[in-house]
Amino acid sequence: MMKKYLQYVLMGIAVFALVVTAGCGGQTNGKGAADHGSSSSVQAESTAPASSASSSSDTQKKDKKLTIKVYYPNDQGTKLIAVKRTVTLDQQEKYTAAMESLMEGTTEKGQTNILPKQAKLKSVKVANGTATVDFSQELKKNFVGGSTGETMLVGSIVDTLTEFPEVKQVQILIEGKKVETLGGHMDLTQPLTRMNDLLK
Repeated sequence: MMKKYLQYVLMGIAVFALVVTAGCGGQTNGKGAADHGSSSSVQAESTAPASSASSSSDTQKKDKKLTIKVYYPNDQGTKLIAVKRTVTLDQQEKYTAAMESLMEGTTEKGQTNILPKQAKLKSVKVANGTATVDFSQELKKNFVGGSTGETMLVGSIVDTLTEFPEVKQVQILIEGKKVETLGGHMDLTQPLTRMNDLLK
């Protein structure tokens, strides 16, 4: 009789142990699921700013467009005519974009190109109201024209750059150095202010 009683007691303990173990396992699994959900939530939160940063970066990469004026001589060589252009500022400054646009030339009726096609733009820098524009030697070497042509060439450069309000004067360089003149008619050793008389 005592033996059977002990068997019942042992069986009860075993069943109780199984129930307790099962219950703990359920709690552990529940906690694990909660932890997993929490981890997913954190991960989602951490990826959101990265997505926003990427979007912001893409916006900054978009090229900016700017409307400028460049100047070309008329057919008679008596004045400069403004031409509106829209330039794209893709990693380049507006001053460089303006000069490159000017050097592309014009096909407009009543206007003529004065800058030698062989000339290359080396750099444009603006500081303290002065734009320093540096050309390759071909600007001087391939210049063909007299005093009027030289005036128109220099005026087209100066008046294009002084369209920007912050540029008050322009210093023209050849291969990084000052030159006395291009064709023997204009002094280029000093910066030149806007040539308004050519625009009338």
